[in-house]
Amino acid sequence: MRAFPLLVLLGCSLAAFSQNSAPLTLSQTIALPGVNGKFDHLAIDIKGNRLFIAATGNHSVEVIDLKTNKVQQSIASLGKPHGLAWVAATGSLYVADGSLGELRVYRGSPLQLAGAIKLSDDADDMVYDDAHQILYVGHGGSSASTPGRVAVIDTVRFSLVSNLSVASHPEALDLDESGRRVFANIADASEVAVVDAVSNAIAAHWKLRAAADNVPMAFDSGHQSLYVACRTPATLIALDAASGAEISRARTGEGADDLFYDAALQRVYVISGAGEVDSYQVDVTKNLRALEVLQTAPGAKTALFAPAQNLLYVAVPGAGERPAEIRVYSTRGIQGNL
Repeated sequence: MRAFPLLVLLGCSLAAFSQNSAPLTLSQTIALPGVNGKFDHLAIDIKGNRLFIAATGNHSVEVIDLKTNKVQQSIASLGKPHGLAWVAATGSLYVADGSLGELRVYRGSPLQLAGAIKLSDDADDMVYDDAHQILYVGHGGSSASTPGRVAVIDTVRFSLVSNLSVASHPEALDLDESGRRVFANIADASEVAVVDAVSNAIAAHWKLRAAADNVPMAFDSGHQSLYVACRTPATLIALDAASGAEISRARTGEGADDLFYDAALQRVYVISGAGEVDSYQVDVTKNLRALEVLQTAPGAKTALFAPAQNLLYVAVPGAGERPAEIRVYSTRGIQGNL
């Protein structure tokens, strides 16, 4: 019985450690010498130990061997690569190129161009429905002659199934697999467009309240919440995924460009161009609680969270004498406080 107070003390100490420990810790840095300009989205090949980076300013997609932490291949002569998706089942890398206005697919070793579908300008973010082998790509919206669209791509036939009209350029997409829905952030309209993936039709438009420039998003199936980061003002909003009603909001970094939900720890990570990663705990009432802010570097606005590895890869553009790099942060050992 005398051990009981010790166990209580130990439990309190562990809880305090979890509460005060940093949500993200630097694991390693991967240098990218000779890769210039801004980065956009990333993708990962878990089985092949490869990381793909859309090096928009370098007009290339860089392929990193995660065993050696060296660039394995540079897919060059691109316009402005933005969105990436790796489909392991077919060994296919999909690249949305904004200035070429194309969706490209690369296969083989090394990766070679295997096909292209013409879209419109600013082909951008994408999300893949693995169960139905459908890829959704946001594009267009720069002018009245090139309206905003969400392209529905059959990856088996590599063909355009549908091209759904939205109010303006779709900034980010995410998927509700079980509900067969796709969410699209329409920043210029301050709304989220909800796509019915069965009928390939827009099912709803959720207007945001007192917030605009909603760029990144992430869907949380466990809480049935949709997290949307806005730039005006710099705010993270949690929406009810059934109705679009706001649940909670919290202040975040300026220039949010990427956002991920960590289901294991029930945490949200917002990556901002101001040079920080903001972490939030989602509690049992679905409210957001801000955790410690991680300072990265100005312009480090995109990243990739790999749940299978418990790692967050942050793309950092070069500055002055410092070359571009990927900073790899670990979430291992961090316990949620729910």
